[in-house]
Amino acid sequence: MEKRPCGKTSLQLPVIGLGCWSFGGGDYWGPQSQGDVDTVVGQALDRGVTYFDTAEMYNHGASETSLGLALKGRRDEATIGSKISPNHTAPAVLRAKCEASLQRLRTDRLDVYMVHWPITANSLRHYTNDATLLAHPPRTVEAFETLAALQREGKIRHIGVSNFGVRQMQEVLATGVELAVNELPYNLLMRGIEPEIVPFCRSAGIGILGYMTLMQGVLSKRVASFDELPPIRTRTRHFAGNRPGSRHGEAGIEPQTWAALTAIERIADAAHLPVGELAIAWALANPAIACVLAGSRNAEQLSGNLRAAGHRLTGTQISALNAATAEVLALLGPNPDYFQGLNDQRTE
Repeated sequence: MEKRPCGKTSLQLPVIGLGCWSFGGGDYWGPQSQGDVDTVVGQALDRGVTYFDTAEMYNHGASETSLGLALKGRRDEATIGSKISPNHTAPAVLRAKCEASLQRLRTDRLDVYMVHWPITANSLRHYTNDATLLAHPPRTVEAFETLAALQREGKIRHIGVSNFGVRQMQEVLATGVELAVNELPYNLLMRGIEPEIVPFCRSAGIGILGYMTLMQGVLSKRVASFDELPPIRTRTRHFAGNRPGSRHGEAGIEPQTWAALTAIERIADAAHLPVGELAIAWALANPAIACVLAGSRNAEQLSGNLRAAGHRLTGTQISALNAATAEVLALLGPNPDYFQGLNDQRTE
């Protein structure tokens, strides 16, 4: 498995990492067998997929617990990344939450520890109803000073962020902390990081982890219409704001998204590739992306994702895919917070 460096840091990651949100089971992804998790993690390690991405909020900590169980006896072969929720970034709380993650993961250090969303009231309100905390969010400088202290103590190896925009990364870098990674949504229908965030990360020496590579299944399962998708998959700004669970309040761009998806499927058919493998291969073709995250609930899904790492798309294929999705990029713009309306974005 090819590895790529994360910016100017010493961290190197395999080009495909394992997204672990489904581990432990929960309301979002449904039940998940620990036996399947054990198999997927073991086979992933055997095949060079050594990066595992989780978070304290994934299934209320059950993802970390499940991953810790699956890595028993093989912890030193793995690179573990976890994320702390923004409402837990006050210094004392952050320390306690870090220790809790370490315990659930059965390890003495986190290889990458990321702040899950920017530390602003707009982000916090998705995590807490605490009026005092919303009125007085933790200070970014104190949060990252605490992370730096944990790094010096050996509890974490690298510090990262997730879903941070250019201004928010500048604020973090001003604290003197070295950021190894920024984890952001990136796929054929979510290219918003390309115009501004990718160039900044490259110039600042920050690696990019791409998540939602398959847009939570939209880019892997062919459907006759978007109405066949589960409501939880149609909450982004691509879809009408009156769909169940949506909170962006916009009209959406469903005709343009459907046209782009149809074009992607035609290109996949011509390449004799499943749409999901084509989508992963396209993301990997971007040298700015250090690691592409793909969830695998069983060994079959893992094998499909790993096949994608062996595909080398031609320049013509990449150009065709970019052209097919250019209108979606233009209409949705450069902000990668696809769940909030343009006037209520969390990523700046």
